[in-house]
Amino acid sequence: MYFGDFIMSKKIIIASIIAFAFLFGCKKGEAPNLPGDRKNLKIGICPGPYGDLLKKAVFPILEKKGYRFEIVQFSDYIQPNLALASGDIDANLFQHVPYLKKFSADKGLKLAAIINVPTAPMSVFAGKTKHPKDLKDDGSIALPNDPTNQLRALKLFQELGFIKVNPEANPAKASLKDIAENKKRIKFLPLEAAQLPRSLESADFAAINGNFAIASGLDLTKAVILETLAEEHKNIIVVRDSEKDSVFAKDIVEAIKSSEFAAVIDKDFKGFQKPEWFGQKK
Repeated sequence: MYFGDFIMSKKIIIASIIAFAFLFGCKKGEAPNLPGDRKNLKIGICPGPYGDLLKKAVFPILEKKGYRFEIVQFSDYIQPNLALASGDIDANLFQHVPYLKKFSADKGLKLAAIINVPTAPMSVFAGKTKHPKDLKDDGSIALPNDPTNQLRALKLFQELGFIKVNPEANPAKASLKDIAENKKRIKFLPLEAAQLPRSLESADFAAINGNFAIASGLDLTKAVILETLAEEHKNIIVVRDSEKDSVFAKDIVEAIKSSEFAAVIDKDFKGFQKPEWFGQKK
């Protein structure tokens, strides 16, 4: 045998071993699990109703197509996007578009929204003071500490007549400095969103994101005021940018736009504010 033939034979053997390992690494009759074309998915959420929304309204539809799901719960608004970017999960549902844009820009992440879903609005709940008209000077109010959600909260307190907000405030950079008038000298307490329900024990009022309000047992119908959500503030399902056109992403969108999904939302998620596409599809 010539030396060249020996090298060629060796290459063929190695290639055959690799191909054999690849084929038998998959279960019998199962195609290789290609990126964006997999059936076992991990979805990240934060405490609140969105795990139930997925389990009741989305997963049953996709399980008929052979999908299997694992819910991964995070306690804050930081880890779900980091876990998605690193590949630890396949998608998440907890945030709105302005938050995604700012977080992705700050952290240099390549993530993409594929669809927005019916969303529980931010709400103001009474703490030590039970009615807005009874709020005394130097009272205390808790609100989210991230810019986009903080501005939403400030606008709710403006609706209640507590303060006036700078009309040109930038959602990506908003802060307490955007309070243009505070005649009652209210003390604002920025907190992590997950901590806001507990603040009702010590603050007069608190603006609480819908998911954390529901997770803590608060009743949205008993809120002092409910936010009317802008379309951009309705929660979104997010995937890695490289997989926004993948098979599983398209299947998720198709499931959410189905009549089966709509029926569950209308029955079990009353009070959730629906995306514009929800009405258009009927």
